[in-house]
Amino acid sequence: MAAGVLFFDAVGRVMLVDPVCKDPWEIPGGTVERDESPRDGAVREVKEELGLLWQPGRQLGIDWAGPWPGRSEGMAAVFDGGVLGPEQVAGIRLRAEEIRAFEFVGPDQVRARLIPLLARRVEACTAARERGETVRLENGVPV
Repeated sequence: MAAGVLFFDAVGRVMLVDPVCKDPWEIPGGTVERDESPRDGAVREVKEELGLLWQPGRQLGIDWAGPWPGRSEGMAAVFDGGVLGPEQVAGIRLRAEEIRAFEFVGPDQVRARLIPLLARRVEACTAARERGETVRLENGVPV
């Protein structure tokens, strides 16, 4: 199980992070630990990766992802991180062993920076946020 967070800036761009351990870019978050809820996992991962003490908003989506080479099937919960103001962004302290960089990108850059599955997930969860809904996904596609 994984948990991710969609943070936005004042103009509606979404935050992506550049993880040290793999390519390409991702959203903040990671693997939920044993006996940890997805919400608690999201809080822990954001603190570890970005140094932010933060409480998640509502769950935007849950995505089942089928297996692919080297990985089994899995579930990912995505939470609303809300809009980060300039002071919050200035307070981000990247954990060098986990994250190289972060950037806020517009919708046109989401597909260019993320693997197709994650790009679909981000787009679907962003749309669900705008509608005030929670979406159920399979491989990033609403069902």
